[in-house]
Amino acid sequence: QYGIVLDAGSSRTTVYVYEWPAEKENNTGVVSQTFKCNVKGPGISSYESSPGALAKPLDDCLNKVKERIPIHLHKNTSVYLGATAGMRLLRLQNESAANEVLASIQNYFRAQPFEFRGAQIITGPEEGVYGWITANYLMGNFLERNLWRTWVHPYRKEIMGALDLGGASTQISFIPENPEEHFNSTLQVKLYGYNYNVYTHSYQCYGRDEAEKRLLALLLQKSNASASVDNPCYPQNYNTALTMKYFFGSLCTQSLRPANYYPNQLVNFHGTGDPGLCQEMVSLLFNFTACRNREDCPFNGIHQPKAKGNFVAFSGFYYTINALNLSGHFSLDDFNSSMWFFCSQSWAELQIMLPKFEEIYARSYCFSANFIYYLLVHGYNFNAETWPQIHFQKEVGNSSIAWSLGYMLSLTNMIPAEGKLIQLPLKPSLFAGLLVFLTATALSCLLFLVYLCIVSHHRKNVSRVEHVFIPE
Repeated sequence: QYGIVLDAGSSRTTVYVYEWPAEKENNTGVVSQTFKCNVKGPGISSYESSPGALAKPLDDCLNKVKERIPIHLHKNTSVYLGATAGMRLLRLQNESAANEVLASIQNYFRAQPFEFRGAQIITGPEEGVYGWITANYLMGNFLERNLWRTWVHPYRKEIMGALDLGGASTQISFIPENPEEHFNSTLQVKLYGYNYNVYTHSYQCYGRDEAEKRLLALLLQKSNASASVDNPCYPQNYNTALTMKYFFGSLCTQSLRPANYYPNQLVNFHGTGDPGLCQEMVSLLFNFTACRNREDCPFNGIHQPKAKGNFVAFSGFYYTINALNLSGHFSLDDFNSSMWFFCSQSWAELQIMLPKFEEIYARSYCFSANFIYYLLVHGYNFNAETWPQIHFQKEVGNSSIAWSLGYMLSLTNMIPAEGKLIQLPLKPSLFAGLLVFLTATALSCLLFLVYLCIVSHHRKNVSRVEHVFIPE
């Protein structure tokens, strides 16, 4: 069987195709990603003034999807579209425009051979929890196969936290040390008969793209010249002209708009590649004073328990780390030195350094790295000791770590809200002890049998000898 999920993010839409064996009565633990396609063009929220134009870019990916799924299964294949922070912002800004975009998608899928299950804007906490489910599901932290090839709850396997960085929002999700103390800020998630109290928070306007727009708005605000502005986070000798609408058109920068705001007026940004000054400017994007030194409140006045255990950081986190030529997990010192080196490069040097060069991403990696540093270290309170517990990862096997898989599992009830308690028939320690006992007993029996055979054989030989020496 197949399922299709469209992850309609703020910067782009990604189509995922998942499959699982149809003959399974319980499809738990067997879902895998078989195809992924990035829809050309921006995210769906960018089509607010021309929702009808959405069809053409979607067509390219959907035609490839049709080839991947057998024709006779098309009508039984469910399609789900989940829109995230870009559409959440558009709905706040212009609800009717957001509804028109979703209606256009509904119309598009009515003409497709698949079973469309609707387009919805998911909440920030939902996005966080679905990402957390995906990461742990793919890593086998919820279920594993035992010796009898049945699905069981893993023994003493750590549930990981999840860090997701999108274009318009960022999410942190994990199980706190004492969930009962943070009852009001955790969500109870029931998976395979087990309860998990998950702390999750979504920071709107703290996605990579929206955070950078806020930086550009701040730089313009602090600049004496409105026509040409120095940007310490852009590479040395990089120049670009951006319209005021590009960064002031967002709800996230509305409060920073100048009195003389002209949407089509161009602003020239000149890159100076100054890592120290870039870091200083990025720090201004976070409100650290709102917490008044409270330990359970990192920034913006938001309550957060202390981050605990290992975390997987995906999406924008992974792509930025990859651009810095780092991978997996590494020390905070390694990250800082790589970031400093990267941010000191000129625009010409970056074009040689980066294996995959795209201007819109290349110019922003230095900003992204500094933003990630401030978010993780000063925002979520990771330090030199706990930083190596963050694993920067894009996928597990061939499956992308994204909220979309958790979303589909939840909507198809493949992760049932109420499931039978799945557990080992015996505790592993007791099972191991019993196995040792049975093995020892079997060996004892075997040795005893060998002993009996030897004794019996010896007696036969003695009997023969006696028979030979009996006098006639």
